[in-house]
Amino acid sequence: MQQNRYIKWFAVAATIGMLLILLGGALVTKTDSGMGCGRNWPDCNGKLIPDNITTEVLIEFSHRLVTGVVGILIVILAVWAWRKFGHVRETKFLAVMAVFFLVLQALIGAAQVLWGQGDFILALHFGISLLSFASILLLTLLIFEVDRKFDADRVQIGKKLRFHTIGVALYSYIVVYTGALVRHTNSSLICSDWPLCRNDTFAFPSNMYEWVQMGHRAAAGLIVVWLGYIAWHAIKHYKDQRVIYWGWTIAFIIVLLQATTGMLVVLTKLNLVVALLHSLLISMLFGLLCYMVLLVSRSRIKDSSK
Repeated sequence: MQQNRYIKWFAVAATIGMLLILLGGALVTKTDSGMGCGRNWPDCNGKLIPDNITTEVLIEFSHRLVTGVVGILIVILAVWAWRKFGHVRETKFLAVMAVFFLVLQALIGAAQVLWGQGDFILALHFGISLLSFASILLLTLLIFEVDRKFDADRVQIGKKLRFHTIGVALYSYIVVYTGALVRHTNSSLICSDWPLCRNDTFAFPSNMYEWVQMGHRAAAGLIVVWLGYIAWHAIKHYKDQRVIYWGWTIAFIIVLLQATTGMLVVLTKLNLVVALLHSLLISMLFGLLCYMVLLVSRSRIKDSSK
């Protein structure tokens, strides 16, 4: 029992650490600090520890340092969970995915520093980090489920909710990618108004940057509506299943906050705190959606009309 408590605390630390990696990467992008250590990796400006500390160097080097330390924690957690909870169906898969996507995002980051990458490739960096975060979050939740603290292993989900759960989870990755593309193509402020690009007139985007910005807004608007419908469906038909009822209710609240911070990012002209909160919320939402997919994968089929 004591060992269970230790691995729980360790899993929470690894999850928070991966979230810090996500936010650190977003901070690097939003402050244009990607070249803070020059074309050097893993060293910084030719030295293991940089001596000429500028803001860009501090942000980039700190991000690398956090990634290295948390990466070790994640590998330890994956091995520990594999050995202790390998009998739980999803454990081994999630342990492998957590490490795989962690290494992949680190390699993409290194490739960008050493050789440079196109904007469309760089936009994958945040999404891949998000997959690693989701894997670690789910692994942590599995560890906590061992004590049967909630009814996540006794859910019954109908075919309609199954379809929408998987569909909106896959679609959310498109929203994430388009949002990352907005950052990496420097399209964040190409449209100075909200919700339209120029509120004084309706017009189709006139260049690639406006297409990227307005495409992301359209994608984000659709997921708000979609999650609103799913939340309404869950509240109506799944009051007896707390994890489904509250899971989708919270998902809808998060996406509303996400849309609000997206609006404020534009109206505040890229306020750093708001922009980082925007990244935090999408990370939380994607992790929650992945957990709902996990519940679908292990649930029994309820009335097909639901």
